[in-house]
Amino acid sequence: MIDSHSVFPASVGPEVERSTVRMVVDALHSLPFGYPVSPPTEGLSQNDETCYFGGCVSRLFSWADTMEERPETELISIPATPRVSTPEILTPSGQRSPRPASKEAKSSNAWTPTSFISPRFLSPIGTPMKKVLINMKGYLEEVGHLTKLNPQDAWLPITESRNGNAHYAAFHNLNAGVGFQALVLPVAFAYLGWSWGILSLTIAYIWQLYTLWILVQLHEAVPGKRYNRYVELAQAAFGERLGVWLALFPTVYLSAGTATALILIGGETMKLFFQIVCGPTCTSNPLTTVEWYLVFTSLSIVLSQLPNLNSIAGLSLIGAVTAITYSTMVWVLSVSQQRPPSISYEPLSLSSSSSAFLALNALGIIAFSFRGHNLALEIQATMPSTFKHPARVPMWKGAKVAYFFIAMCLFPIAIGGFWAYGNRMPSGGILTALYEFHSHDISRGILALAFLLVVFNCLSSFQIYSMPAFDSFEAGYTSRTNRPCSIWVRSGFRVFFGFVSFFIGVALPFLSSLAGLLGGLTLPVTFAYPCFMWVLIKQPTKYSFNWYFNWILGWLGVGFSLAFSIGGIWSIVNDGLKLKFFKPN
Repeated sequence: MIDSHSVFPASVGPEVERSTVRMVVDALHSLPFGYPVSPPTEGLSQNDETCYFGGCVSRLFSWADTMEERPETELISIPATPRVSTPEILTPSGQRSPRPASKEAKSSNAWTPTSFISPRFLSPIGTPMKKVLINMKGYLEEVGHLTKLNPQDAWLPITESRNGNAHYAAFHNLNAGVGFQALVLPVAFAYLGWSWGILSLTIAYIWQLYTLWILVQLHEAVPGKRYNRYVELAQAAFGERLGVWLALFPTVYLSAGTATALILIGGETMKLFFQIVCGPTCTSNPLTTVEWYLVFTSLSIVLSQLPNLNSIAGLSLIGAVTAITYSTMVWVLSVSQQRPPSISYEPLSLSSSSSAFLALNALGIIAFSFRGHNLALEIQATMPSTFKHPARVPMWKGAKVAYFFIAMCLFPIAIGGFWAYGNRMPSGGILTALYEFHSHDISRGILALAFLLVVFNCLSSFQIYSMPAFDSFEAGYTSRTNRPCSIWVRSGFRVFFGFVSFFIGVALPFLSSLAGLLGGLTLPVTFAYPCFMWVLIKQPTKYSFNWYFNWILGWLGVGFSLAFSIGGIWSIVNDGLKLKFFKPN
């Protein structure tokens, strides 16, 4: 009989000692159940030996689970030579080696048990060995070689499927990272000018890329634990209560608020697409703006029936391709046309107080053009992860590819759009400027294609930004009922969310006037919180460069957040807030 204390020493350090690994392997090798688990330890590094050991043990756990509910069986006589029909041997590598047929086996008259328990599972020490394996599993979870899984994760749309890869990560990040906010970047350049505009955009791009790298690294910062959602990581860094207070509202707004904005922009773009295709001589009765919102919402709800985040990888690919295509089309068409007369590239001159707040507003436009950090952990949660092959490797590969293309979209739109329209850039962005200044110079087919691509991108982005809301609905349901959502319940949640977003967009059209204020409150999710979480979780050496660098970046992000929020309040006071209910523009 093997005592668990002979397998696991009383004191266990943070890393698996080589002697501990050998001790456990030797103990398992001595167990009389036919598993040759001794690894070829000669010439192996400590990590390689430990990983081999973990692989053997993971298969032993599945064996122990099959024995868990089976009663103790008395010892019975088993012939030395088994029958030909005896099942093959299961090796630790997962391969089955069949037993060769023998003449002795055919002629043997020895009695073979017909119990429901297969002979290869009979063991005289079933209960003690189960205890050893359970202790071993807990030990490996403690030192980080096995991940502690939450059974509820297998029922939720973000973590239901874990077969993602670097390609899926690139599709999701690109779909989430390029959107309608990029079309407004030339407006920021109209207030900042060439030098400050390019400098601000470059700094913001590098800053958010660094914070994305932090989030990717912190996904499995604690051995044996995966932080699958942004709020979970915030709770681990700031504490249970403070983490919820700091991260819940920004992430909910970035999910549900973006979904509502996509309905409004997608519906209005569909209306413009219809007007371009139909032409000025069209005699049909066009739909109203609210009806176009409803059409877009219905299409989004139909697409949202895909069950989980991995299942929308195809839609994310479509969203990524359409985003790159329409971004390129818009700035190329703008640059290729004749520039409007009397344009200037000097920053707009206003009173000192107004110019300061408008400069803050312009910096806010640049900061808000970088989005998707609230989805980074969710995207990484769809990937398999092991001790030797962590999920951060394919995630970062996909993110680097995605953000290369994001840079190829954002910088040309900002620079090319400002060059084409200068200070005549309308507040609606480069797409509005293209329609206003060149609708008669460009063929209707090309203009219609550009607007149609925007619609496709909005439909694809709606799915990935709504997924955290779907996940929250289903998490509440499964935690109460302790069972997965049925197809009808899942569909009901998604229909409910889609029409609630539609209702908010139609009933409260003045929310767009609060975008600056609300956007300032959500800015720390991208630029501040990741820096703080790195210091609190990784705990770099105090007063080191890493320690100072992340604290300074984090507090700068908080400062910009407060400044942009003040700028949003000033914009509301200066322009006024028209509380029009159920009267969208």
